[in-house]
Amino acid sequence: MTNIDNILVLGGSGFLGRCICEELVRRGGGAGGPIAVATRHAQRARELLPLPTLVIEEADVHDDAQLAKLLHGRDAVINLIGILHGTESDFRRAHADLPRRLGEACAAANVHRLVHVSAIGASPDGPSLYLKSKAEGEEAIRRLPLAWTILRPSVMFGAEDHFVNLFANLQTHFPVVPLAGADAQLQPVWVEDVARAIALCIDQDASVGQTYECAGPEVMTLGDVVRLAGVWSRHARRVIKLPHALAWLEAQLFEVLPGEPLLTRDNLKSLEVPNVASGKLPGLKDLGVEPTPMEGVMAPLLGHEDRAERLQSLRATAGRS
Repeated sequence: MTNIDNILVLGGSGFLGRCICEELVRRGGGAGGPIAVATRHAQRARELLPLPTLVIEEADVHDDAQLAKLLHGRDAVINLIGILHGTESDFRRAHADLPRRLGEACAAANVHRLVHVSAIGASPDGPSLYLKSKAEGEEAIRRLPLAWTILRPSVMFGAEDHFVNLFANLQTHFPVVPLAGADAQLQPVWVEDVARAIALCIDQDASVGQTYECAGPEVMTLGDVVRLAGVWSRHARRVIKLPHALAWLEAQLFEVLPGEPLLTRDNLKSLEVPNVASGKLPGLKDLGVEPTPMEGVMAPLLGHEDRAERLQSLRATAGRS
């Protein structure tokens, strides 16, 4: 695949999106046209402004006319838009309707390359609205006459994540951590490995029509992750596994508190499915990415070493400086 430079990123102001934009710029993206990040609120993408060859496009991707305008003249689109919390209609709008509309708009605008980020465990038979809607979005994309690639990451970690950092922060403030879903199986993946995989998909013809599972090298429980976050941040606390009934009540409580909930009942349903690679689909190594162990990234970051210096060192070690 050639001349893929003018790339539109949907959801580029988020945790994964920021890493992808940095990766695309490092790889020379934008030489033949800008890397554009679409967002409803340009202020949310202000951290991306220093990146060369990148522009911010303020638009509502759920509006067909604005989406068509964004797609005009693009070589490829990367779709990262997703939510963790919401109603059934919220999940359907973000994970099912948008991918379908995006795919149709790409076909109409002669944008043939689409990379779509879904989730490990996505299934029409999944126990949660999250997993079911993710599967519906995948199926919509597969039906369209596009050069598509789908990536299914496990839970992602990295600098400024809302996963390991969250649990480390909680242990600096509370003497114990009551934990719902403590036995849930995860295969955490470094966000920068996923970003690199997405950039490689843009470059590689062999990735067209493929679905990749993006998972780290280690399978662990959620309880393991929380305990390690405490150890690495030097604020280890006792982790108390909550029985199902109490976990359900905790999720209900978080749902009615102001702000974005830490946990919902739909999240608990998602945790019923192991968030690990099935082994039936290609993975990071098939794209040329060696998965990075979580300890090598998060232990130094949470140990209060200089975060920017340590992150640059990690990138250099991985060949991404």
